[in-house]
Amino acid sequence: MPSDYPLPASDPASLGLASAPIEAMDRLIRRHIEEGRYPGAQIAFARHGKLALFRSYGQARTEPAMPARDDTLFLLFSQTKVLTSAAVWALAEEGLVSFSDRVADHIPEFAARGKGAITLQQVMTHQGGFPSGDVSRETWTDHARMRAEVADFSLEWTPGTRMEYHPRAAHLVQAMVMEAATGRDYRDVIRERVIAPLGLQNDIFVGVPADQQHRCADVYAEDARDNSAEFRAAGLPSGGGYATARGMAAFYQMLAGGGRLGAVRLFSPRMIAYVSRNHTGETPDAYMDGIPMHRGLGPHVRGMSDRIRGLGSIASPATFGHGGVGSSYSWADPESGVSFTYLTNYVQPDPWHSARLDRISNLAHAAID
Repeated sequence: MPSDYPLPASDPASLGLASAPIEAMDRLIRRHIEEGRYPGAQIAFARHGKLALFRSYGQARTEPAMPARDDTLFLLFSQTKVLTSAAVWALAEEGLVSFSDRVADHIPEFAARGKGAITLQQVMTHQGGFPSGDVSRETWTDHARMRAEVADFSLEWTPGTRMEYHPRAAHLVQAMVMEAATGRDYRDVIRERVIAPLGLQNDIFVGVPADQQHRCADVYAEDARDNSAEFRAAGLPSGGGYATARGMAAFYQMLAGGGRLGAVRLFSPRMIAYVSRNHTGETPDAYMDGIPMHRGLGPHVRGMSDRIRGLGSIASPATFGHGGVGSSYSWADPESGVSFTYLTNYVQPDPWHSARLDRISNLAHAAID
């Protein structure tokens, strides 16, 4: 790790992390790989602005075989969403957007099909009313077409009357608002406003350049997954980011620190407090089997519910983060100052996926003294 990396290296014991739960997690991940649950993985812990642990396991690619190394980039899937939303937070702190803005204030044609009153906050909390919205592959290299297709999304229910996860649509809208507000490609906005200021430009990518794609792990699943150069370069705002676990643990360490990582103040403490609180109460999420997801403006929050996803049953109520479909999770616990990331390269279905995430996150929480 470079000496100027934004998370100085430390060790678990020095940062108050117990060894027994961490080693139990290590054994569990190795067993998963031996059982063929996923080819490769990475984990990272950080606390109080320091990197406590970073480990890589197994294979990044199986044919031809390529071991997972510490510079391997794993597909984040929906973990990308928090990076996308963070760029919107940055624009809000610059005064270029407000969460109460109507999307149509920035993209007038979005008002079509009854969408004129939808606010950015409704979109960011998955209350916009168009959960099935998506764009064509042609938009990956043609963002004018992407904007047109996003503006043409159709409503499925009245905005603000329910909460249902928008797997792709919500963050496509956020990306197009970014481009309208800045005149810049949303991938550049995310890199310039979020990733690069933290010194993480070699560890997190939303749009992987051609000269870095050799670092990307392939993704495996029961159904086909896109490992093409075109997909990696597209950097889709809902699920196309790539990162190391170290990079995501550093990003979430900034969130755990109220917007600051080392000497860099990326966001105000009040911004982080606002976007990481529960904006949707105990409203059930129809997409998530009726679980109250406690949506923030990007991440979701543990809260006090019995049924949760990914953050760990024993997590403190203030813990917040986001997962990637069937594969991964990252979270921050502002009470303890711990951030944690777990990445894998196989998309596993439920119930096994959610059960293993609860075990992995609970072991991470159990390590916190």
